Amino acid sequence: MKTFDEQLQHLVTEALMEDVGDGDHSSLSSIPPDKKGKAVLKIKQDGILAGVAVAEKIFGFVESSAVFTAFKKDGEAMQYGDMAFEVEATIHTILKCERLVLNCMQRMSGIATLTHLYVQQLQGYHTQLLDTRKTTPNFRLLEKEAVRIGGGTNHRFGLYDMIMLKDNHIDYCGGIEPAINKAWDYVSTEKHGLKIEVETRNLDDVKKVCEVGKDKVFRIMLDNFTPEQIFEALKIINGDFETEASGGINLDTIKSYAATGVDYVSVGGLIHQAKSLDLSLKAVIL
Repeated sequence: MKTFDEQLQHLVTEALMEDVGDGDHSSLSSIPPDKKGKAVLKIKQDGILAGVAVAEKIFGFVESSAVFTAFKKDGEAMQYGDMAFEVEATIHTILKCERLVLNCMQRMSGIATLTHLYVQQLQGYHTQLLDTRKTTPNFRLLEKEAVRIGGGTNHRFGLYDMIMLKDNHIDYCGGIEPAINKAWDYVSTEKHGLKIEVETRNLDDVKKVCEVGKDKVFRIMLDNFTPEQIFEALKIINGDFETEASGGINLDTIKSYAATGVDYVSVGGLIHQAKSLDLSLKAVIL
């Protein structure tokens, strides 16, 4: 598995190829290639800042001698008028990176801000907040990083780092029992240590997982259960498995789920409902 920096460099390379193509002709036509410049990241909307470390890496990937000075850290509250960082580099580098840095930071800050609102609702409860795989293709790395910055916990990153037997897997396989048994055989012979989570749709499903999944399944997902149904499910589970509530949970309802004592609540909306925040990168003319 590639490191975060290796994955980020791949993302940056592909994004710049998409944006720059055979050249940033606006800059090439009007500014000498060796001319140096300075720019600042200005905050134009309140929220939680995310992507400062990513911005530094982007400028560094493009120009290793770029000088990056951070004024705020990822995860800090930001207000209109604040400055997040200053960068000194060739003007070509600043202008080439400008839109990519802003796209990343605006999106990440929106996700971190929404995640922070959810995390605040969980204060005083045992329950932790999870994200999901409902992400933008090829941008999951930074969307999940934004959730982490906002105080949430990353669920599995992809299909490869956990087995999650969802409704379609179970239906295609012929039921919960064969699905669990086949997944366990696979883990035992092919992928030692890979954890298994099973989605349940009703209390009968929960009973079945408890019956056949002992020492095989580590977490039970309670999908589209009401808080009242989760109370009943937790009685059946009796602490033998980790538990996750999922399905349509939002800022208005998350406390009622946390009050059940469920271990995790997963919210796809952390990412797919987040709104980008307003930031701008402005030239400093001395």
